[in-house]
Amino acid sequence: MFAAIPTSELVMLAGALLAAGAVTGILAGVFGVGGGAVVVPVLYELFRVVGVPEEVRMPLCVGTSLAVIIPTSIRSFNAHRARGKVDMSIVRVWAIPVVLGVGLGSFIARYAPADLFKVVFVVVAGISAVRLLFGKDNWRLGTEVPGKIVMSIYGVVIGVLSSLMGIGGGQLSSLFMTFYGRPIHQAVATSSGLGVLISIPGAIGYVYAGWPRAAEYPDVAALQFPMALGYVSLIGFALFVPTSIFTAPLGASLAHALSKRRLEIAFGLFLLAVCARFAWSLLT
Repeated sequence: MFAAIPTSELVMLAGALLAAGAVTGILAGVFGVGGGAVVVPVLYELFRVVGVPEEVRMPLCVGTSLAVIIPTSIRSFNAHRARGKVDMSIVRVWAIPVVLGVGLGSFIARYAPADLFKVVFVVVAGISAVRLLFGKDNWRLGTEVPGKIVMSIYGVVIGVLSSLMGIGGGQLSSLFMTFYGRPIHQAVATSSGLGVLISIPGAIGYVYAGWPRAAEYPDVAALQFPMALGYVSLIGFALFVPTSIFTAPLGASLAHALSKRRLEIAFGLFLLAVCARFAWSLLT
């Protein structure tokens, strides 16, 4: 796989992946997200260097991101729950609908063009950033979260979009909860629980989605076992996970040390950067 790549370049790539894993862990704790917005673009550049075709590069990044999010989300969720900030009633209502949405998103991923993943990223990140940076307290859909039927519909939508973006659902569920008057700290903490519900079935779904595609590219080692399982890169997973697990509790501590407005601004700028990154990718 790496025969044509200089050892020095491989070392730099490995170092970049480890560093990005540390940033991913911090973001998971600070924003209640799995860090997919960091994982996906970094892996995109890595797979470009090693010659993964454009047609399968983006779903390989997304599937690997979902796998990386598994331990990161568990660590982040436990850190927030230890502080008593997670609204478990919302997590329980969303559990089944979110998993169903993830399954549907994984099925779509098997047949979707590569640009679809980027478009979803740009649209969702852009809406979320505008709400957090410029929204006012009166920008609400209600003062209380809706009933189970509406919540279930939202859960399916969050599951589908999260699985197509390679994220833990944090920015989507946080956006939803703040529109219904929930404090940003509680929204972030509760959203960390969705990362667990999304990442595990999502990663399994991308193994399923990518398995037949890997057979279509027998010369692309990055898609073949033991380098990958379907659309999940085992190498990317192995390099991201150690540092992301270590730094997730640090991010959770930082989140609870920030004021409500500072956390909103930080989260908004973070999402705006993600939006700009993929919009540029679509244009070029």
